Amino acid sequence: MNKLLIVGTVAFDAIETPFGKTDKILGGAGTYIGLSASFFNLQSAIVSVVGDDFPQEYLDLLTARNIDITGLEVVKGGKTFFWSGRYHNDLNSRDTLDTQLNVLADFQPKVPQDYKNSDIVMLGNLHPLVQSSVLDQMDTQPKLIVLDTMNFWMDCALPELLAVIKRVDVITINDEEARQLSGEYSLVKAAAKIHTMGPKYVVIKKGEHGALIFHNKEVFFAPALPLEEVFDPTGAGDTFAGGFAGYLTQSENISFENMKNAIIQGSNLASFCVEKFGTERMVDLDKEEVVSRLQQFKSLTQFDIEL
Repeated sequence: MNKLLIVGTVAFDAIETPFGKTDKILGGAGTYIGLSASFFNLQSAIVSVVGDDFPQEYLDLLTARNIDITGLEVVKGGKTFFWSGRYHNDLNSRDTLDTQLNVLADFQPKVPQDYKNSDIVMLGNLHPLVQSSVLDQMDTQPKLIVLDTMNFWMDCALPELLAVIKRVDVITINDEEARQLSGEYSLVKAAAKIHTMGPKYVVIKKGEHGALIFHNKEVFFAPALPLEEVFDPTGAGDTFAGGFAGYLTQSENISFENMKNAIIQGSNLASFCVEKFGTERMVDLDKEEVVSRLQQFKSLTQFDIEL
């Protein structure tokens, strides 16, 4: 089986939406990416850090999904990264109520020896220096490097972010972040400018309005499935990235044509993530449901028209 190396936070979240609120629950970009990628036939490992306050049941959940956690450092006496946020009524905007870096503040990633030859590396949203450090530890050049980032790093670590962006093949960001990074309002112009920074493929996530992938002059759009209920959008972008990277790892095909399929796979899995708080829906999800919803995507997007 091909190997996928996942780098990202494994954390606690406390979430408030118009539909309810949670106490501390399992969260983090690495967690969502790993759970999403586990629906594909591959070997995966998470590189991250937690404190010794992180419950054994959460570690067991990851290993039960065949996710290698030898690269998940547990700091004795340390506290796990914590984020708390409140979503507005439209669920597209949110306020961060609390961020506690805790053990993440001094995180030095260590890639497990068995994964230094990974086929695909998925760099989840973390400090760009941490992302670069992981690439420095690889023994062989991965077939594909995918990077996710956010406006926070554009604001406070732009030189380091631009340095790591030069080294990746695919960048996944949302429309607001694409505009900030490029200085262009048009997403077509934004993608073209981001291409010049290094990535051959630019994926722009538009939440409930789907996702776009740009490659040179080519572009493909994947819709988001219209859902009756969106409960909590936390982790949807990471779930999308996990589906995207997981499908490409399994299929051993990193062509632009196959990336179109990967975008659909990512959108499909993200559509489940938003149906319950945190990781709850992804934990309960089974493969039959995933395949069934893929059929819905197919019928949503296919049509015959006479020209």
